[in-house]
Amino acid sequence: MGSERPVRHVPVLAEEVRAWLAPAAGQVWVDATVGGGGHARLLAEAVGPQGHLIAVDQDPAMLAIARARLAGLPVTFLHARFDRLPQLLAELGLERVDGLLADLGFASDQVEDPQRGLSFRQHGPLDMRLDPTADLTAEEIVNSWSEQELARLLWEYGEERYSRRIARRIVEQRQRQPLRTTTELAELVRRCVPRSGGIDPATRTFQALRIAVNDELAVLERLLAALPDLIRPGGRVGIISFHSLEDRRVKQAFRQAEVWDVLTRKPIMPTDEEIRTNPRARSARLRAAQRRTSSPAPP
Repeated sequence: MGSERPVRHVPVLAEEVRAWLAPAAGQVWVDATVGGGGHARLLAEAVGPQGHLIAVDQDPAMLAIARARLAGLPVTFLHARFDRLPQLLAELGLERVDGLLADLGFASDQVEDPQRGLSFRQHGPLDMRLDPTADLTAEEIVNSWSEQELARLLWEYGEERYSRRIARRIVEQRQRQPLRTTTELAELVRRCVPRSGGIDPATRTFQALRIAVNDELAVLERLLAALPDLIRPGGRVGIISFHSLEDRRVKQAFRQAEVWDVLTRKPIMPTDEEIRTNPRARSARLRAAQRRTSSPAPP
């Protein structure tokens, strides 16, 4: 069973989350991306039996793992994308909560599963869906979108300078034979993009496709827009992002001075020791803010 296999994912910036968000006994918190339950355990133990944690994830396999890991703790599990939080909280009879954490990265369990198609290092189908009940896959995008649409996607979501070249090669390849696997796509990109430093040339293409398949930036924007109405005055929010497209949106949202007091003037990054023991933490950036209890005084 999926819930019985060992959890490979290690939560990033765990101590920093505890310090900056300061969950307290008796509070109600949301873990908007519960994943394997690492951060969720930290939050649930902090709020204690008089408090409650609402654990949300769009991936039912990760929810099953989290259920097993958090057994006995005061947690409600919900299968949903986090942009549905206003509706989800209303269904639970909650108007606002004391705090929220969203870790926008992926669990190692997801990345290392070849059938997910999330990694160019793993041979698998071009899927990339975090929610297997969703319709759109990366295979559909690369084999049906126009060359112009592919180039725009790679440029906007992958910040890929060779976006037009890659799009042209994808279209040329699919005219001969459709692209079906992660290996086929990664090798195509590597053949037409020069290697830069230690970064695999396929990195940006895979990022762009994954963002498009899961509608990640639009979902994040909807969550950020909803947060002012979901967090109680004095409540705290922490968002852990892993690339600049996410981080810029979080930074901009927290600049609403009438809503948020920014707690982290600069993003909190992992220590060298954490990166050494957990290399996937390398790109993590934590931003935290506190819901204002009143409007700021005029200048």
